[in-house]
Amino acid sequence: MTTTDTPATLRGVLANLPDGSSHGNRPEPEEVYLPPSHHRALAPNASVVVGMRGAGKTFWWSALQVASVRRMLATRRRPVLFPENAALGTDTEIAIGFGVAPQPQSYPGKDLLSNLLANGTEPRVVWRTVVSWHLAPDGHPLRRSADWTERVAFVVRNPEIVDQLLHDRDSDLARRGVYAILLFDALDRSADDWHTMTRLTRGLLQVALDLRAYRRIRAKVFLRSDQAAESRAFDFPDAAKLQSSSVELTWPSRELYGLLWHCLALGPGRSTLDIPLDHDDRSATDSPPSFTVSRGFIADEAAQRQRFHDLTGPWMGPDPRRGIPYTWIPNHLGDADQKVSPRPFLTALRAAAEDTQERYPDHDRALHYNSIKHGVQEASRYRVAEMREDYPWVERVLSPLKGSSVPCQFTDITDRWRSDRVLDRLPGDLEGDDVRLPPSRFEEGPDGVRKDLEALGVFDRLLDGRVNIPDVFRITYGIGRKGGVKPVR
Repeated sequence: MTTTDTPATLRGVLANLPDGSSHGNRPEPEEVYLPPSHHRALAPNASVVVGMRGAGKTFWWSALQVASVRRMLATRRRPVLFPENAALGTDTEIAIGFGVAPQPQSYPGKDLLSNLLANGTEPRVVWRTVVSWHLAPDGHPLRRSADWTERVAFVVRNPEIVDQLLHDRDSDLARRGVYAILLFDALDRSADDWHTMTRLTRGLLQVALDLRAYRRIRAKVFLRSDQAAESRAFDFPDAAKLQSSSVELTWPSRELYGLLWHCLALGPGRSTLDIPLDHDDRSATDSPPSFTVSRGFIADEAAQRQRFHDLTGPWMGPDPRRGIPYTWIPNHLGDADQKVSPRPFLTALRAAAEDTQERYPDHDRALHYNSIKHGVQEASRYRVAEMREDYPWVERVLSPLKGSSVPCQFTDITDRWRSDRVLDRLPGDLEGDDVRLPPSRFEEGPDGVRKDLEALGVFDRLLDGRVNIPDVFRITYGIGRKGGVKPVR
């Protein structure tokens, strides 16, 4: 730490870390941190981008709409490794095909989608209409259609005109060396049941595959991990071409800490912590020079660990037996697949800073190890709230497990479900929820629900068949584990 980086000063900066939520808000260039694992996801030919909740799907859906962000990304990506990325810049034509909030001028909403499907319109035709309408120039007959129902009807009646439209637009884009990319996100908000959502997702993926026949027109579809794992969504000819080229948004520990350094060194209220920075080369753009956290520093986990332990001390207790903070935090925030997203990570550090200031204001480090444990508990609540928002049924099946301990036999869990009639009551319990989707395999009974929980990273089936529940979920639900962080009572 530098002489101006007192523990109290750093504590204040950590207490003001962002919450990592985008909610569809368009970011400013200085807010953007680009992990190397996300480079390929931004390329025009990455038609399917997959990620867990909070991995960055909506963030990139929003960021790609901002010309200044695209300009900045063009300087930060690595054209030697990803030459096609250089094509995604300020001149790229971006349109919104579906997203987190209703935009009836850009795409049909959930209720209209339901009506169109109920009237016999195939999902592929609906999305083809959305793509064609955005690509149609002023004066095109499709542009004269008053609403989405008329536009869909036009596409159905005039397949040759639509084919010509796409061909002409692709030729013009290729002549100018520009891509047109249609962005689709939040497909879980397109329907109230798995069957309809899967049909819509399959239809959109068919259109994304169709567009790959063109040189410069692409769809970029952001999918949740469980949607991408739904085999029925890819049940059409040549779907493997999309699956094999899909890109997953991941956050290895070094990138989570890279985001932390970005926030500390370059974000609002930045500290004077001595974090190595690289100068962006913007000689080919009109943007002023800027800085990013050094990639060499982020790749050097030993250096990152030492810098983080400047903030926390070397141990999670009075001696090494309790673990070290750098690895302890991600290990206790990971789901069953050991995946961690930025939001719980930043939440844990923010809460740890606040707790240290309240309980250990004279501590000689920015974060006290007991406060880090408290921060992980707060992050657990946050992660559970996210899960509850997306999958309210998870709350119904985990709450009855309070007071139990894991790992345990699955029969121990089903006994509790049976005694409380959890699965019998589940359909009725969900009727009033805004987030609608029940377990996708509910008709398979307890084993189907277990498979869904495993797909969400809530259950982890061990080699001996027992079920484990990661700390990030079990803490808030009051489920015990020997040697683990104490559950919330």
